Amino acid sequence: MMKQKIGSGTTWEDSVGYSRAIRIDNRIEVAGTTAMDGEQLIGKGDAYKQTKFIFEKIETALNQLGASLADVVRTRMYVTNIEDWEAIGRAHGEQFRTIKPVATMVEVSRLIHPDLKVEIEVSAILMSE
Repeated sequence: MMKQKIGSGTTWEDSVGYSRAIRIDNRIEVAGTTAMDGEQLIGKGDAYKQTKFIFEKIETALNQLGASLADVVRTRMYVTNIEDWEAIGRAHGEQFRTIKPVATMVEVSRLIHPDLKVEIEVSAILMSE
């Protein structure tokens, strides 16, 4: 069994004790990902821009583990205002229109930073392995 972990270098990973993503054999789990770039929020007030940035971060993590967005089989989206579903869904559709993973979107009362609108985690399976 192969196990590989990657981090993104944030201080939270060490203080909280988690990895950005873990690959075990042909399965990859990517931790909840937000639009924070270090201490800077990308897309303040804009759910679409936050979601686009999140998928860029997720794609980078997948690539580091030998995968791509095409390998994603599940997305989980936690949103602070379900009224943003169309903007978030549009960004999701731009990435996954042909891939069509199973997807969940739920409203939560808040995220770790008051200006975050969405947090996303994904599961991927490499079928060629």
